[in-house]
Amino acid sequence: MKGMKRMENNTIEAKKNSQENEEFRNNFGTMDRKGTRKWVYPKKTSGKFTKWRTLVSWGLLAFLTIIPFIKLPNGNPIFKFDFLNTEFYLFGFPFFISDFFLLAIGMITTVVFILVFTSVFGRIFCGWICPQTIFMEMVFRKIEYAIEGDRAKQMRLDNQPWNQEKIIKKTAKWFAFALVSFFITNILFSYVMGSDKLIQQITEGPFRHSETFITFLIFSALFYFVFAWFREQACTLVCPYGRLQGVLIDKKSIVVAYDFKRGESSAGRATFRKNEDRKAVNKGDCIDCKQCVVVCPTGIDIRNGLQMECVGCTACIDACDEVMEKIHLPKGLIRYTSEENIEEEKHFTFTPKMVLFSLGLIALSGIIFSFLFVRNDVEAKFLQVPGRNFKVIENNVENYYQYNLFNKTNDLKLIKIGLSSHKGEKINVIGNSQLIELPKGELKQGTISVSIPQTELNSYKEKVVFEITDQNGKSIDTYTTSFMAPY
Repeated sequence: MKGMKRMENNTIEAKKNSQENEEFRNNFGTMDRKGTRKWVYPKKTSGKFTKWRTLVSWGLLAFLTIIPFIKLPNGNPIFKFDFLNTEFYLFGFPFFISDFFLLAIGMITTVVFILVFTSVFGRIFCGWICPQTIFMEMVFRKIEYAIEGDRAKQMRLDNQPWNQEKIIKKTAKWFAFALVSFFITNILFSYVMGSDKLIQQITEGPFRHSETFITFLIFSALFYFVFAWFREQACTLVCPYGRLQGVLIDKKSIVVAYDFKRGESSAGRATFRKNEDRKAVNKGDCIDCKQCVVVCPTGIDIRNGLQMECVGCTACIDACDEVMEKIHLPKGLIRYTSEENIEEEKHFTFTPKMVLFSLGLIALSGIIFSFLFVRNDVEAKFLQVPGRNFKVIENNVENYYQYNLFNKTNDLKLIKIGLSSHKGEKINVIGNSQLIELPKGELKQGTISVSIPQTELNSYKEKVVFEITDQNGKSIDTYTTSFMAPY
């Protein structure tokens, strides 16, 4: 009877543990059942991944801050996205409305990149490259640690009454957050209005540019709201990328994962006891210290499996490795791996799918960059004037064309029109000189007459190739069309 009673108690306990382990599926890590916000106080981490993420983050922040103020030898900025004046620069090359097919290709490539990269490597973008994570964890969170202290001190400060210490620390933190938010706004707008104009308006003061200043304040308030209060909820409630994980990630995807086979074993988790042989009693390597939980910036327990809220920041990896090192157990209880590798106890390997997808992304990126860098300075188009037939004048056939010339540079171009497919042609630019002046970023239209000797024509619809050259005779662009003749 006692044995049966013990078995019944074990069954009840197992069911209870199972229900507790599954409870996370019905809740957000940052909300209780009533929908009230649970503030997350992540503990400071240190370790290999934290160091690498810090280096990557500071490199990206430096890149973001410095790039708008760097000018190329031709005077162009490296990046500029002036939507109001339709002035765009990518890698120093000016782009205009006619180049928006590149934007379409770029968006397609970006979508494919997100889909493919996430299906192979999980949410690594969120933890390492996403601006929200970088600003939150590497800027605002650092300020918070410096002023208020680590997790325990922050919790104690929030729970204590508004005394002198709390007022000073909170005011200092909020003021620092406001300054950083305003600084971020200035940097981001330098990509829109240009660094020269930004510096000029800062030098002249906000009263002479009140509209710009008010716009800056509005965006600064938005950044302040996101990073001072909304925080991780931008990732868990707003960002659609986390919800894509459920569709894109499978058992082979490489994610930040807890090795449940090693951590649980047959007897499950148990607190650490000195000099205990955990393998002899079938206890897992997880000692239930919950360090992986307290360092999580979205408040989840990675031991419950992959969850939508996980941003792949690797804080739990470093925290767990530190504990494993202290109790002399192997590191990697939480690591970058796939569910399949955990179940089959395999090490990470590049699968054919990963190699194929990676090569596909490289190919797409190559296409984009080829479109960006291999393009003509001037785009030319020649269309026959509608309703105007050819003429035969002294053994020469004359056709009329409407030309469209678009200067894709920020330099003045002097353009000459010729034919590379025929000799002996005569081209007359109607109402203009033979050397067409084409200002930067402008479209010029006009009409030309083209005369070709009949002896050089072999068809009623002859193929001709227009060639535009600069004042030095250097070829810039060609355009193929047809030439009507009496055959």
